[in-house]
Amino acid sequence: MTTTPAGSTQTDERPTDAAILRAEDGTVLTAPASRWFDDAEPAELRALARVVGPALDIGCGPGRHVAALTERGVPTLGIDITTQALTHARARSVPVLERCVFSSLPGTGRWRTALLLDGNLGIGGDPVRLLSRVRKLLAGDGMAIVEVEPPGAGLDPCRVRFEIGGVAGPWFDWVAIDALSLEAVCTDADLRIHECWCDDDRWFAWVGR
Repeated sequence: MTTTPAGSTQTDERPTDAAILRAEDGTVLTAPASRWFDDAEPAELRALARVVGPALDIGCGPGRHVAALTERGVPTLGIDITTQALTHARARSVPVLERCVFSSLPGTGRWRTALLLDGNLGIGGDPVRLLSRVRKLLAGDGMAIVEVEPPGAGLDPCRVRFEIGGVAGPWFDWVAIDALSLEAVCTDADLRIHECWCDDDRWFAWVGR
């Protein structure tokens, strides 16, 4: 809670000091995750500059990438399984669904771009399975933009959950893929890397057929 000068209180809509990604063994992997609640950063905006719609943001969290794209007029839908994160996304007035990427989704086979940023390639703990699913979601000329860890910084599979403002989301399998591992993952998913780059110490790639 924050206190106004008049002494009344109001709810902090962006609990950036209390947003973490926690592993099942109690290890905090990301804290505080302030950028989840901020506007998209310059490196992200540059990565999003070539996104064409309709776009699907997988693991959209509080929706900053959906917001950035819709502000540009790019039709975008965000999906996530963490109710608390989606509450903040809806506060931005952006279109989101509480849905798992492996469940039934609208627009299957028609999405021009899929977003897997903030390490979301690790959702499900099996990046080959996830990219194979993304391949089915995309149109024939569709592309996925993914963010990976720096070379050598990957992590073994584990179970994690988001804790936002003291509220814990559901546990899910997750793994961190680094830039050196991405090519083999794409090959196994019948995809290839079209471009890979580093911007402000963050690693991105365009992946497609």
